Amino acid sequence: MAAAEEAIVLYPSPAIGHLISMVELGRLILTHRPSFSIHIVLPPAPYQADATAPYIAAVSASTPSITFHRLPPPPATAVFPESPHHEILVLETLRLSLPHLRRTLEQIISQSAAVHALILDFFSTAALSVAVELRIPGYHFSTSGAACLAFCLHLPAIQKTQPKSFRELGRTVLEVPGAPKLPASEVPKILLDRDDDVYRYFLDFTARVPESAGLIVNTFDALEGEAVNAISAGLCLPDRPTPPLYCIGPLIGDGGARKEGSGADCLAWLDSQPKRSVVFLCFGSLGIFSREQLKEIAIGLERSGQRFLWVVRDPPSGDKRNADVSVKDPDLSLEGLLPNGFLERTKERGHVVKSWAPQVEVLGHESVGGFVTHCGWNSVLEAVRAGVPMVAWPLYAEQKFNRVLLTEEIRIALPMVERDDGSGFVDAAEVERRVKELMETEGSGELVRRRMDEMKKAAEDALSDGGSSRVGLLRLVDSWRR
Repeated sequence: MAAAEEAIVLYPSPAIGHLISMVELGRLILTHRPSFSIHIVLPPAPYQADATAPYIAAVSASTPSITFHRLPPPPATAVFPESPHHEILVLETLRLSLPHLRRTLEQIISQSAAVHALILDFFSTAALSVAVELRIPGYHFSTSGAACLAFCLHLPAIQKTQPKSFRELGRTVLEVPGAPKLPASEVPKILLDRDDDVYRYFLDFTARVPESAGLIVNTFDALEGEAVNAISAGLCLPDRPTPPLYCIGPLIGDGGARKEGSGADCLAWLDSQPKRSVVFLCFGSLGIFSREQLKEIAIGLERSGQRFLWVVRDPPSGDKRNADVSVKDPDLSLEGLLPNGFLERTKERGHVVKSWAPQVEVLGHESVGGFVTHCGWNSVLEAVRAGVPMVAWPLYAEQKFNRVLLTEEIRIALPMVERDDGSGFVDAAEVERRVKELMETEGSGELVRRRMDEMKKAAEDALSDGGSSRVGLLRLVDSWRR
């Protein structure tokens, strides 16, 4: 019988981006403690339940030291609060899964020499109570960067000192230690109204984070130095001690380019393009636009005269733009979604793919010189590692927050400006203007390109021997030996 191994347990929330970050954290731990076993406990997904299956199968095949454990779904009799926010369904599902998580952890404990840590996604904070019961140190892993973490840590203090909701504050600029200055109305939608159940969930989570044994963040000091310093100095938690902070990024997935289909097609197309000549447009797995918005993007790209690679997803059912989770129309052809004749007119300098492209490989291709992105944190870090400057077009979650960080604080992106009617709609003229500006060899585009070159080098330094993220990781894993 094989000797029992020391173990680390990871508990992500049921979203592919969060899962990828957790997997990469597990792989990183294994590079420094290959004798450890990594257990990733998968909560039930309240929607798109099979979406992660191919990815999980690939990880299991490539990294046998990572074991996945699936929790069963909540009982059919479970009653969920009514809410316009899909996050409430996720959070309630995670809460209902706590008994199953406990049983799974007890099984892992019984089979391991020691369980050194339970590492939780921010949305999985309710599981901290299970860690306490089982006497396992509980850590929080922020997949959204240090500045976002700084804001979340400070949220209970804002709640105490500010009687108005963020929606009521409107364009009032929030000043939070370590976070970019942001109009209150641009915080994530789930935080706008204090009377909303999802806000109360989130407030409770942020109040519990300081109880953890440590804060692990997918970032690096040079990228978010102000936020890292503010958290470490205790400025974000004025009334409580701050747990140790471990910056271990940038962690990015391996990409997993497909050998055939759209992945191979777009990489082959890039092979035929000049160096740094292509702007890549991709908006994440939930980046869904209306037909009208897709047509405006197409018109802007055509008028820009730039080479482009564009990932297009089907619009939501009913043609209502929903930047969170939508039921999409049946598969529609690109010809039906885009302006008449667009594909033919732009075929010499543009390539459009449906639904998916191997983003890591695309960003790392020498032909790519710009990236129009929804500002998801994984995408941001992938661009930094590749040294590709961005146009920031936020769609949901904390992405408006990230836009301010990227365009005004770090200065590695240009902002895409929406209409001022609150619709979030971007006109073709703005797409044309920003794409041209990003790809030009002088002016604002050149400035963000130079700044991104600096950040790419800083990321490499952070991950090298003696670099800040390597030191942060060693501090973390060494603490588990004490």
